[in-house]
Amino acid sequence: MIRSHAAWVLPIAAAPIRGGWVAIEAGRVVGVGPPTARAADEGDVDLGNVALMPGLVNAHTHLELSHLRDRVPPASHFMAWIRNVIESRRQWPQGDGPEIQAAIDRAIEEADACGTAIVGDISNSLATVAPLKRSRLAAIVFYELIRFRAADPQGLVDDACREIAARGTTERVRISLAAHAPYSVAPLVLRAMRESMRRDRLAPCSVHLSESAEEVEFIRTGGGPFRALLEALGSWDPAWVAPGGTPVQFLDACGVLDAAVLAAHGDQMTRADLERLAARGVTLVTCRRSNVHTGAGQPPIEEFYASGVRVAVGTDSLASAPDLNVFTELAALRGRAPLVPARSLLDSATRQGAAALGFGADYGTIEPGKSARLIAVDVPAGVEDVEEYLVSGIQPGQIRWIG
Repeated sequence: MIRSHAAWVLPIAAAPIRGGWVAIEAGRVVGVGPPTARAADEGDVDLGNVALMPGLVNAHTHLELSHLRDRVPPASHFMAWIRNVIESRRQWPQGDGPEIQAAIDRAIEEADACGTAIVGDISNSLATVAPLKRSRLAAIVFYELIRFRAADPQGLVDDACREIAARGTTERVRISLAAHAPYSVAPLVLRAMRESMRRDRLAPCSVHLSESAEEVEFIRTGGGPFRALLEALGSWDPAWVAPGGTPVQFLDACGVLDAAVLAAHGDQMTRADLERLAARGVTLVTCRRSNVHTGAGQPPIEEFYASGVRVAVGTDSLASAPDLNVFTELAALRGRAPLVPARSLLDSATRQGAAALGFGADYGTIEPGKSARLIAVDVPAGVEDVEEYLVSGIQPGQIRWIG
């Protein structure tokens, strides 16, 4: 057994412990506590001026878009960014091209160096499954379906499930389904997905939701830029009727909102939308830097927390964010939401994300029995509010893995 001592220990499930310790044996936490007067023994390690905490959770990213880093410029409105991404992806071979695979490997290494233990990765090709299995990251790879006009919704979902089964999952790297967004997935496909996934009660599902004003307009009226895009792509379904209301109301009416769902972005949600998500147990994954880059808008971070909805943190892809550093994402959230306690932000980036992705039994907090995938973050001497310091912008050079 190794007992690691640190200037600060952040269990997340409890208040920070100044001068605390964590005992680790066989890759698991076996104890955590405050300073003691006992004599040091050969199993004791002094980590120095660091904050010892759980590895972070990037609950929404797109690793297979990593080859688009610095290739998709910021946009003043969301539709311009979407069109740029579509055009950029058409210039590359899908999935297994060597440039794409190399970029995925680099992105995984970057996430690890930034202190990330788990990712919720959105994939259209499952190209990230094998690289993630080779890595140290735990992951849910969400196989994302995009089909607004579907002749056989159940068949589409069944084919996706067979593809998932063929790839194989492990305890550390799992595969589940995701619906892209309300404007790109037919209602019957949404229902077929949720029915399929309810057979596995542990399977989470992801969906981009209320990300842009254009999405809100499309669900309310059936018109606007997304209607034009679907028509241009040959994907428009003339039988589809705009449901009216908000995207959240639409998905709820489809019966797909429950505690297994991660709703990414939420920039355009009303207070009633947020309260509805909270009532359904949905986790909202906020990605502030990406939303600014794509022109989707500024997420109302303080309203997210005030509503009672569960909040997790994601970076989104390297096509819309400068890096995969969840600590930098936390600093962006702190800048937008000064009234949200730093402790709540850290909880979102650890415990809430781990629970939403189905890894809460092993990750997200420092407690006996949990995985010892912990990070030590350098903290200057004299820091009194360690939680506030940790949401101020931590860089990879300050981070090292303990477990």
